[in-house]
Amino acid sequence: METLDVKLERLHSLLTEMGGVVIGYSGGVDSTMLAAVAKKILGDRALCVLASSETYPASEVREALETAAKLGIGVIRIDTDELKNDAFAANTPDRCYFCKTELFGKLIEIGKDHGIRWVADGANLDDLDDYRPGSRAAAQLGVRSPLREAGLTKNDIREISKRMDLPTWNKPSFACLSSRIPYGTRIEPDVLLRLEAAERFMKELGFRQVRVRHHGDIARIEVEPEEIVRAASPEIRKQVTEKFKELRYLYITLDLGGYRMGSMNAVFNRENKK
Repeated sequence: METLDVKLERLHSLLTEMGGVVIGYSGGVDSTMLAAVAKKILGDRALCVLASSETYPASEVREALETAAKLGIGVIRIDTDELKNDAFAANTPDRCYFCKTELFGKLIEIGKDHGIRWVADGANLDDLDDYRPGSRAAAQLGVRSPLREAGLTKNDIREISKRMDLPTWNKPSFACLSSRIPYGTRIEPDVLLRLEAAERFMKELGFRQVRVRHHGDIARIEVEPEEIVRAASPEIRKQVTEKFKELRYLYITLDLGGYRMGSMNAVFNRENKK
């Protein structure tokens, strides 16, 4: 079994061979670790690009910028507007493909402007276990995934980040707000704002890893399994119910399965097994 040091050395070699890279930076665990290592190996030949859109909470953008500033990493900010693309807004199972195609296209142009051939994302080895159409866009456009190429899992990345004293080493996983909406339900700006407010409220109550899934009039809340009892306590239930009613949800449910990555793919995965 390969050690972390072997995998990290492989990552160093990959980045050195690339000679320069434009990184799709979000401020999450994976892209922050990749950005920090790339800066160390490539210096100014490592460019980090942060995309802002309606599908990404403003608080996450602020936090990403604060993290980059702490680490001395320069960030190029761009705006994307996925909702103008009807193929994305229609919310088919290929939604992420259209989003990533737009994003990676912009990163490739930035790379050309700076004489940098390679664009990289923060995908890791564990991402192969989930349905990720964005990976198809990456493959078609020649986008690299250095963390995955180096054989790094999510736990590996957290451990290395901890060793490097990166503030993101234990940051909860995050995905764009569109992932809270079932396939086939159109993505509307108003729904994204409601979801952002709902999840922000849950985090203010102290829940670190949380998802609020939108099912029309129903809000389905996912928290970590060990937090379910607390979420169901009378005091928390009352606060959540009042807030979510303000956000125009008629029914508020607590998912007893707890938080799990890609839970909206459950129906899709079930259909594929038939």
